[in-house]
Amino acid sequence: MTPVQTPPDLRALTTLRFLAALWVVLFSAWPHLDVGFVPVAVTRGYLGVEVFFVLSGFILSHVYLEAAGRRRGFSYGGFLWARIARVYPLHLVTLAGMIGLGAAATLAGLTVSESLIDWRSLPAHLSLTHAWGLASSAAFNHPSWSISAEWFAYLGFPAYALAAWRMRERPWLAAALVAGGALALYAAFEALAGFPLTEATFRWGALRIVPCFALGCALYLIHRRAPVPHAGRVALAGAAGLLASTSLGLWDPLAVLCAGAVILGLGGLDNARAGVLASRAGVYLGEISYSIYMVCAPVLLLGVNVAARLTGADDKRLHVIVWLAVLAAIPVAAAATYHGVERPARKALRGLARRRAAGGEAAGAGPHPPERVLQPSKPIV
Repeated sequence: MTPVQTPPDLRALTTLRFLAALWVVLFSAWPHLDVGFVPVAVTRGYLGVEVFFVLSGFILSHVYLEAAGRRRGFSYGGFLWARIARVYPLHLVTLAGMIGLGAAATLAGLTVSESLIDWRSLPAHLSLTHAWGLASSAAFNHPSWSISAEWFAYLGFPAYALAAWRMRERPWLAAALVAGGALALYAAFEALAGFPLTEATFRWGALRIVPCFALGCALYLIHRRAPVPHAGRVALAGAAGLLASTSLGLWDPLAVLCAGAVILGLGGLDNARAGVLASRAGVYLGEISYSIYMVCAPVLLLGVNVAARLTGADDKRLHVIVWLAVLAAIPVAAAATYHGVERPARKALRGLARRRAAGGEAAGAGPHPPERVLQPSKPIV
């Protein structure tokens, strides 16, 4: 069967990235809000990372599965270079930013805890292995553990692609097998470790991405095979299930499966029917969502401390107006890092890859992967 022709940019999924990042931001920032309640759904905001992980498997399959599965036009080195160009420059900048904040605090005579600066963990952060159990503590820019987990999945992408490609004619079976295996893994991990895999970060973060990434790959097979009937209703049902499961405090893996339904539905939704999810504002916020996620911790660290000192909030719990002002600084800072670091660095690194490829061809080094493989279409996860 010929794969369905889908919108190349999948705008609704780009906007979904922003909503997932916003969920994580609320989870991180709510403890600094001076109110007497916390919505249960906010306490589950760490599951926004699971949404990113499932999206990552889905989108990378959308871009690379055919080439990787057929083993034609896919360069593993080119793929990894594109991934490095996507995530590493901003990771380095935010890592340096947290080190700078720690140095400034030290110069100001403040005590810097190991949770902020731990030089023993620096090599793992620089090598993107700090979610593989190789970091001595959860130091520096804490959310970056998930980028380390993503790197783990990127390295194993050919294995995911091979398994998915072999199941391409039986996509629903593939999705069912992955979902069942994921639930078994979640249950076994919690029984053995004593805490949910969905709450793992620096020690088991590399394992945390595995069921989500595999689910995203399997769901893409369904998307690839044929249009999902009533895609909008599928997305709404998944969103309702996600809201209900998190609001009622149900088992986290159920929320992961619901997030998969949201992604499958939105992936099959034509851009013309996606409404606000396909709007320019929504897509732009989705494009800067990686920056939002990565600058969240340093902006909150600086903003909350400054605001608390100015307002006399010794417990660092801020009035809602002040809290909203701090929150508003996060997308502003993210836009600055997106345009000042993330996008130009990605463009420069990919340009370097193209020049090296062109130079190799000119020197008779043989054919190189086509540029379209090195430059995946949006959304880039």
